[in-house]
Amino acid sequence: MISVVIPTLNAEATLPATLTALVPAALEGLVREVIVVDGGSKDRTREIADQAGAELLTAPPNRGAQMGAGAHAARHPWLLFLNADTVLDAGWEREASHFMGRVDSGASRRTAAAFRFALDDDGIAPRALEGLVRLRCAMLRLPYGEQGLLIPRSVYDKAGGHRAVPLMDDLDLVRRVGLRRVKVLRARAVSNAARYRRDGYIRRALGNEAQRILYSLNLAPARTSQPPGGDQ
Repeated sequence: MISVVIPTLNAEATLPATLTALVPAALEGLVREVIVVDGGSKDRTREIADQAGAELLTAPPNRGAQMGAGAHAARHPWLLFLNADTVLDAGWEREASHFMGRVDSGASRRTAAAFRFALDDDGIAPRALEGLVRLRCAMLRLPYGEQGLLIPRSVYDKAGGHRAVPLMDDLDLVRRVGLRRVKVLRARAVSNAARYRRDGYIRRALGNEAQRILYSLNLAPARTSQPPGGDQ
């Protein structure tokens, strides 16, 4: 059974679709609770979460801190961390349930999973970026935070959970879990492409990779890690 944790900050434009994609899994009993951890939204984010029946928490506007607060409040043995501007493909719950069953039975050595990265935009640029992310995941088993993370509570706790780092909270956690222990599922996590259209695909992609390289070298700039889907 899954507790879903979603960090938000002014995410009224994207949160409804993210929550709607969870409804079939909730009806099947796979998703047992949805926890929205808000970082101080000034729009209708909190109202939308409340109307959807999600548990609403408040934390500082730092994605790692928000994820950690949600995980601390979660009551079920599997955690699904999901951005507020990411929509899971229809039927994602079937593949997730199969993966969870294999992990719980000991049949799988991979103990966490992410979804296949996709963008809600047409054209060559988004498809090229999706291809590069697939290659990166195949070679390094290092998913983006936009791909979600499905992980047993026991593995999450053993790895130390999310830390309130300035940025790269997703990379920080996956490294502690173990890069080769994360499986990328076939179901897609479709992210809102507004940031890429706004900044330019090449500029945004290069900027993201530069931050990851700097983080790996312990040279990452100190700035607040805010959740996607709202103010950046």
